[in-house]
Amino acid sequence: MKVVSMVLAGVLAAEFVSFGTAKLAAVASMRKRAAHFGYSTAAYRGIGALEIAAAGGVLIGLTHPPIGVAAGIGLALLMAGAVAAHVRNGDGVPEFAPAAGTGLVALGYLATLS
Repeated sequence: MKVVSMVLAGVLAAEFVSFGTAKLAAVASMRKRAAHFGYSTAAYRGIGALEIAAAGGVLIGLTHPPIGVAAGIGLALLMAGAVAAHVRNGDGVPEFAPAAGTGLVALGYLATLS
């Protein structure tokens, strides 16, 4: 396992556990984002649960690469969907840049897996 894979896995896991937990807890900022995108709080909680599961998958992927590949692909697709949702809602680059950047980190993680 490459050191860069481990670092990227840690970054992805930390980010998605954090945001996934906030979505599951339905904190005020996440309820506001859900409404902005036209999602119910329950649907946004579902996204949060998927984010936490993917974070675990990325970490498991450090010892079982096929699971990491599946989780990394899922996160890259999730971030592509997030960018699409921002664009659909008329958000500009400052709003969708974090999702695009995170998607690139997920792709980088996938590229470093052996």
